[in-house]
Amino acid sequence: MTAASLTARASWRSPSALPGFGLTLGFALFYLSALVLIPLTALALRPWSLGIAGFVAAVTAPRVLAALELSFGAAAIAAMLNIVFGPIVAWALVRYRFPLKRLVDALVDLPFALPTAVAGIALATLYAQTGWIGAPLAALGLKVAFTPLGVVVALTFIGLPFVVRTLEPVLAGLGREAEEASATLGATRFQTLRRVVLPALAPALVTGGSLAFARAVGEYGSVIFIAGNLPMKSEIAPLLVIIKLEQYDYGGAAAIGLVMLAVSFSILLALNGLQYFVFAKR
Repeated sequence: MTAASLTARASWRSPSALPGFGLTLGFALFYLSALVLIPLTALALRPWSLGIAGFVAAVTAPRVLAALELSFGAAAIAAMLNIVFGPIVAWALVRYRFPLKRLVDALVDLPFALPTAVAGIALATLYAQTGWIGAPLAALGLKVAFTPLGVVVALTFIGLPFVVRTLEPVLAGLGREAEEASATLGATRFQTLRRVVLPALAPALVTGGSLAFARAVGEYGSVIFIAGNLPMKSEIAPLLVIIKLEQYDYGGAAAIGLVMLAVSFSILLALNGLQYFVFAKR
């Protein structure tokens, strides 16, 4: 046996720097393919059974465009609201002690634990014109339930935990040293918040907002009870997909799903690019 063959055999038998990497990578790829890639591939291929003209007609119908506009528009508004109010909730939970803090902390996770249909019924009951919150708002001339505004309320409700839970560990690890140093240099509280705290929270805030947006786009159960589901007014795209499936229009349902997938992926890709080029290169 030559020296070259002995060297090759020794290198082949040498342990990897990451034991089990090959098996782990293979399992990860199989798991990802079975649960994500293969279903998404099927979704991408199914609408083309309609032909190009049929696909374009299916996704440009006025009712479909109105539903897509409401779903993405309401999801974006809800994500922005959570980006504004989520840090306030996270700040209070991390930095302060107050009565019933554990209860408030548990309520933040309520949208995770509560079935979405139950959440929708509860929100519709509260914000109806005879509800505890809806009645005072109705007296002011503001109707929430069974309107697009109700969709925004439901999507804000289910998206809040994503922002709060993403920010909490960052706030906990931030400490007070930087804020105290800023105060000793003569900065006001607003200057400290704008120049010290917010830049440190910005990457986590973008991540939490992205998760809230992605969750809201495909939300169904908590929305249908409070939206009213009026075509061209308060009908969301996921509900329209369900309607087309019930009508055995699988190609039309897949076409709407493909558009939602493409738009959502593009937005998330842009947000990830923002994180990389703006925050990671500081």
